[in-house]
Amino acid sequence: MPPFFSNKKLIILLASLIVLVALVGFSIKERKQMTWPEQFVHDTVGWFQVIFNRPAQYVAGFFETIDDIENAYKENKALKADLEDYAKVKQENKEIKHDNQELKKELDLLNDPDLSAYKKHPALVIGRSYDKWNQLVTVNKGEQDGIKPDMAVITPDGFIGKVRKAGQFSSEVILMTDTRNANQIAAMVQGSRIYGMIEGYDPEKNVLLFKKIPVKAKIKKGQMVVTSGLGQIFPRGLPIGKVKKVTTDQYGLTKIAEVEPAANLNDLTHVVIVEREAGTPAANNLDKKGDKS
Repeated sequence: MPPFFSNKKLIILLASLIVLVALVGFSIKERKQMTWPEQFVHDTVGWFQVIFNRPAQYVAGFFETIDDIENAYKENKALKADLEDYAKVKQENKEIKHDNQELKKELDLLNDPDLSAYKKHPALVIGRSYDKWNQLVTVNKGEQDGIKPDMAVITPDGFIGKVRKAGQFSSEVILMTDTRNANQIAAMVQGSRIYGMIEGYDPEKNVLLFKKIPVKAKIKKGQMVVTSGLGQIFPRGLPIGKVKKVTTDQYGLTKIAEVEPAANLNDLTHVVIVEREAGTPAANNLDKKGDKS
């Protein structure tokens, strides 16, 4: 036997190299199918990936959802605050606009040439009781400002009542809607010589009761009723309201007209107290003008 074949270690080494080369070549060669060891390892790794990957995704998604909810909450809170600020500013602007309109009307009233014969005292309503809503208001002008009882109180829209009591720095005004019938007002239909008295108020209909109208007087719905000045207390020609309905009293002797107030007595802020200076030429001229109107 040749010496080469007698060396067993060398033969085993060569055989191992041949097998190794064959395995490397087999593994490098393109295959469409994996061997069962490879398939086992691949499936095992994939299974563990599925087990650990899905919970990890759920956990990550959960924390992302929490962050989204927190961000949405902060954004909603900021938007709500902005909306509240907008509503507040809008309301403030609305109130300022309303006050400006009221002040402009009051300024026009103070400059009204028809009232040039009368001294006018602008005042602000500072008190009104809910249980006497249709009866009394308190204004911020009193005796120190020349205010006296029975002076007429008006707004740019019309007559509202008279001063009942005057304190040093404030006064109590009784409204013409007082249901106690304590505020009788000499009145007339504008543009005519139909006279009568405002006596009473119907809160359910929101109308004043224009009574003692001559039964033959021709009075129609929509006509304006004004102060007549015959009571020697109020200026002549102050708007009271428009005729809404005309009926005859229960005895058939006089007519009664329901008059809707010209002024909004539920929204009284700025008023003017009128001081009549009887006997002056201007006042007499105004009375004559009222006769013609």
